Amino acid sequence: MSAVALPLASTSSALAAPTRTLSATLRILFTEMRYEVVRALRTRAYSLAAIGFPVMFYALFGLLLNRGESTGGVLVSKYLLGGYSVFGALGAAVFGFGVGVALDINAGWLELKRASPMPPLAYLLSKVAMAGAFSVLIVCLLTVLGVAVGHVHITLLEFAKIVGIAAFGAIPFSCLGMAMAFLVPPTSAAGIANLIYLPMSFLSGLWVPLGALPHVVQQIAHFLPSYHLAQMMYSALGASNKGTLLTHLGAIAAFTVAMLALTLVGYRRKEQNA
Repeated sequence: MSAVALPLASTSSALAAPTRTLSATLRILFTEMRYEVVRALRTRAYSLAAIGFPVMFYALFGLLLNRGESTGGVLVSKYLLGGYSVFGALGAAVFGFGVGVALDINAGWLELKRASPMPPLAYLLSKVAMAGAFSVLIVCLLTVLGVAVGHVHITLLEFAKIVGIAAFGAIPFSCLGMAMAFLVPPTSAAGIANLIYLPMSFLSGLWVPLGALPHVVQQIAHFLPSYHLAQMMYSALGASNKGTLLTHLGAIAAFTVAMLALTLVGYRRKEQNA
């Protein structure tokens, strides 16, 4: 009897937990990422806002109001290219990841994903990939606009650097969005996202050079990841910047860990209330 039960038990456990090769797992991950990017592009309310806001603000403040002006020996149009690239990456993550996950939680979509046999991290990684893809797309559009209209001279190396920084910025900003998704009520997610997105952008000096803002704002900026990412952008573009790369990476890493900790708190709270 036991000799029969043992093979049956091992067979049932094997059926319950099927093995998956690394190539199959990677294929699932890339497929989920691709579908998430396509879905975001087709969601016009998101894609037009995520792309339109940084392009519109850059055209207004970087190309029209400050046309021909310089700051620190660099054209304002080139300087603000870095700031509005960070602005675009922040918006893409906070709204695409934060609001998107909050709505998925409210609709029960996240529970369905968890119950499916897909890799547990595929859902979250697809959201990060989507935010990174939009960040890169925004940088490309801003660069084309700056070169064509604002007489911005940028080398291929500089362009590669700011694209890489924007893609990297999707990670801490996505962690911010994830913390927001698990901590705030889903019905308030869009409003909270705006309360994070716009003040953080202003306080980081993304819209206007930080030196033109009050001293208290300049002090607050050092605690924001968008400020440190912007300083990395300015350095890559040969514009005036503050701090070292190690300092900026350390601040961004600390912020990312803090957001992951808040996400864990919010996740456990939802699990207890479920």
